[in-house]
This record gives sequence, C-alpha cells and structure tokens, in this order.
Amino acid sequence: MPDKELAARLRAERKARGLTVADLAELFRDVASERVARRLPALKDLERTIRGHEAGEHVAGPRYRILYARAFGIPEAELFGGRTPSAPADDELDAVELARRVAASDVGDETLVALEIAVDELAAAYPVAAPGELLKRTRRFLGYVSQLMDARMTLVELRRLVVVGGWLSLLAATCDIDLGQRPAAAARLRTAAQLAEHAEHPEILAWTLETRAWQKLTDGDYRGALSLARDAQDVAPRGGSAFIQATAQEGRAWARLAAGPETRDALARVERLVMPLTTPDRPEHHYRYDPAKSDAYTATTLSWLGDPAAEPYARGVLARLEGAVGRPRRAASARLDLGLALLAAGRADEAAHTVLEAVTSGRLVPSNYWRAEEVIAAVQALDVPKAAELNEAYRELCRPAEVGQGDVQS
Repeated sequence: MPDKELAARLRAERKARGLTVADLAELFRDVASERVARRLPALKDLERTIRGHEAGEHVAGPRYRILYARAFGIPEAELFGGRTPSAPADDELDAVELARRVAASDVGDETLVALEIAVDELAAAYPVAAPGELLKRTRRFLGYVSQLMDARMTLVELRRLVVVGGWLSLLAATCDIDLGQRPAAAARLRTAAQLAEHAEHPEILAWTLETRAWQKLTDGDYRGALSLARDAQDVAPRGGSAFIQATAQEGRAWARLAAGPETRDALARVERLVMPLTTPDRPEHHYRYDPAKSDAYTATTLSWLGDPAAEPYARGVLARLEGAVGRPRRAASARLDLGLALLAAGRADEAAHTVLEAVTSGRLVPSNYWRAEEVIAAVQALDVPKAAELNEAYRELCRPAEVGQGDVQS
C-alpha cells in the first residue's frame, strides 16, 4: 500500500471512531503493554508522530503498527496490507522511463530534467524519511542512472547524467552513515567523488569531503574531521552551501578538541556567511543551506565546548522546532544538545529527562546514538534517579540496529 494510501487509511480509521489525534495518543498508552508504554514518548510527541503517519511523512514502524492494530481492533496484516516500501521508487522510475520513451530518445532533456527533479525530491525527503526507506529509493535511481550510462547521448547530456549520479551516490552514502553502514558509505563516497571530478563539479566534491568529515566526527576522529572540513572549504565554491556546512563542521571538530578560540572563530565565520542569506525555496533540501540551521549548529558546538551559552541556544532552537513541520530529526538532536548543556550547568535530573524524550521520540538515527551515549554515561556516573530508565530506553532504541535496522524513523 503506497504511503499516501496508508496515511489516508489511518486517518479515516481514526475519524470513523470519533477519535481526535490526542484521543488516539492516549489510547495508544492504554493498549500498549507495560513494557512498551514505558518507552513511548511524551503525549505531545506521540501526537506529532501520529500526525506524521497520517500525513504520509514517515512509515509506522513495528511498534506503532501493533498499537494501531490494537487501537482500531483490526489485524495488523489487514490494516497495513503487506505494503512494500520500494513501491514509491518504482512508481517514480516508471514515470521517468515513460517520459524517456515518449521522447523517443536514449537520454534526452526530458529524462534528465525528470532525474534532476527526482534528486531534489530525494534530498528534500532526507530530514523526514526513515534512512532505510530513503536509501532504497535512492539505490533504485542509482541503478537506473547506471543503466543509462551506456545509452547514446551528447557530451553535455553525459555530464548532466554524471552529476545526477554524483548527487545520488552522495545521498546514499549519507543514509548509509545514518544507518551505521560504514563500508558501504565509504564506497559510495568514493564513487561520488570520482563522478564529481569527472563532471568537474566542485560543489559535489566538497560535499563528499564534508560528509567524510561528519563521519570522522561521529567516529571520534576529531583531527581527521578537522582536516577534511578544511579540505572541503578549499574545494567548495566560496559562500555556497557546502562551504558554509564545512565551516560549521570545522567548528564542531574544534569544540570536540576543546579548542575554545578556534571554535568561536569558526562560529563567527559561519555567522558572517549566513547573515546575508535568505531562506531557500526548499529549506528542507539537504544540500541547500538553510540559515535556520546555524543556531542549531551553534547549540551543538557550544554544548560540546561546555559553554554556558549552549543552554539558551538549545532551548531557542527546540522551541522553534517544536512548532515546525518536517523537522523531527533536528528536534531530537536539539534535545541532546540541551541535555548536554544542562549537565554542564549541574542540572543532571533535567538533563536525563530531556535526553529520555529524545531517545524515546523514534527520531534518532544510529549515527546520533553516540551523542545520546555521552549524556547517558554522565547521568549514570552521577547516580541520577532516571539513569536506569534512560539506559533501558537506550538499549531498546539500539535493539533494531542490532537485528537489521528495522524501521528507524527520522
């Protein structure tokens, strides 16, 4: 069952029972087992998750499927209809292939425009799509692009196709990193870099370096992250999205190295770069820098540095994201930032509660687990009352990754 059809079904079943979203959130708690109920997010976050399911923004994972089935009194298999996540990508590719055949061309402008639009759609889906789902869609398009490489085309058309392949490889690598699939990510990043060099496309090349810097950062190799972030700035068109992101990444690396002056210098450079920018037409696009991300990166960077200013930054970012649509992953990250800032301020109980909300939100991806671990370890060392509950919730979060990733919602 396609996402939109399933979303409509869930919405219709709720309304047929005269339930509001808030009612359904309460009902989820009633029908959940004691063990699951303890791990459900706060009611406000639960309502937001339900709205996301009903809007088709993300697919209900195994836990939520059971809750929906129990709440509606419908067998899980009947309610969800054995839907196949790859269907949307198949539909998208069928549309591109039909356009190509209608144009009676091996690779013509119509096909390339359709693929370029698809790249933008996939990149815009990144903040809200489950990494595994988005990776499946992206891989399907990569396979199609690979098939077209042997077709007849002009040199200009070939370059455009290579650029599409570069962006797709980069996005697939980013999903791989989110899922903790390091060897696959490394291979895709190498491919993206090779395609960028072949097409003489410095923006893609810079993004591959920035993405590698981010991976090094999550792996704890802060010096390596710093070096790659600087390399990305050397390659990137000055003032472009990759340049700004790489500068922000440099600041985060300096913060992990506890280098205060260097960290603040990088933050000041990002602020100068962002100041003249306006919000892009698609701020959710992963490769178009949204000025609103600047405060979120500042909150993260200052929290890692242990700067007291991190707390008001993180609170401000979280307040803005709470009322925003399509920013669930950023909101979860903001809670991790706030938790770390609260620890630095000596408010360990509040930090534990805040991080518990992030861990049980269903929005964290494996590449962010280490950030949660950092706060959890500190909370346990301080013998905070919520430490055991937080640790158990974290183990539950990690379990799907250990058995094949499951449905990780972002």
